Amino acid sequence: MSEVQVSGVGTFPRELEDEAVYIMREVAAQFERPAILFSGGKDSIVLVRLAQKAFFPGKIPFPLLHIDTGHNFPETIQYRDWLVRETGAELLVRYVQDSIDAGKVREETGKYASRNVLQTVTLLDAIEEFKFDACLGGARRDEEKARAKERIFSVRDDFGQWDAKRQRPELFDMLNGRISVGENVRVFPISNWTELDVWNYIREEQIAIPSIYYAHQRAVIERDGMLWADSPHLNKSTDEIPFEATVRFRTVGDMTCTAAVLSEAVELEMIIGEIRSAKISERGARIDDKRSEAAMEKRKQQGYF
Repeated sequence: MSEVQVSGVGTFPRELEDEAVYIMREVAAQFERPAILFSGGKDSIVLVRLAQKAFFPGKIPFPLLHIDTGHNFPETIQYRDWLVRETGAELLVRYVQDSIDAGKVREETGKYASRNVLQTVTLLDAIEEFKFDACLGGARRDEEKARAKERIFSVRDDFGQWDAKRQRPELFDMLNGRISVGENVRVFPISNWTELDVWNYIREEQIAIPSIYYAHQRAVIERDGMLWADSPHLNKSTDEIPFEATVRFRTVGDMTCTAAVLSEAVELEMIIGEIRSAKISERGARIDDKRSEAAMEKRKQQGYF
């Protein structure tokens, strides 16, 4: 597959892998209908590898659920379909466009219009449709202050909403998956990992990842001091003229809310070196986190991720 590059060999603290595998097996034991929330980003890709290891030699027992906004990077969708063929995993896709067409959400307008927030409704509808009682996600506590509050088993009410006061204490490896009718749990197996842990794991496991994580030539525009991939989904002003630059992406979301960074990192060692010296977090390039001080907190309470 031309859009995927494969990494080399490195080091990684294996106790983190052991913990994540344990969590996945607990999910399989405690819940009836789990699913992996799959975005095509590096964290959800790592979840797939961990699930393969947790249940080897059998297939991954959870379907992959992708909420497709319609504004994804083409490389991400290409990678998703390749990964499903390679692993034999079941893929379920639900579309934000269908939620828009049904009148459940309204398309945003203006310069910063994005479908990233709209996907919450589509996700909650999919959870209800398939009766999922646990959804595994790739969130990590080091990403953003709202996510630092998460438990590994994060209970959501029958409206899919998160409430910090309802979260349970987690002592050692005691994971309480008991839920009432209508409730569900978001599970974060790599909650204790850092961004560097993820990249070191990708390197050691030689995991194929979408090509946009590596430096490449791309048409971009400059907006608010950041570089955005030129796309028909962006509402560009007349002074936002596309130009070519060598960039890569540290995090992968919608094309309308994910900025690139200038980079010459064409291999994993160079990416890891860049991350070690970076002065902003990986989500510093996500405009959806910058809408307000509590943007992520609010979306989490509404059922996002």
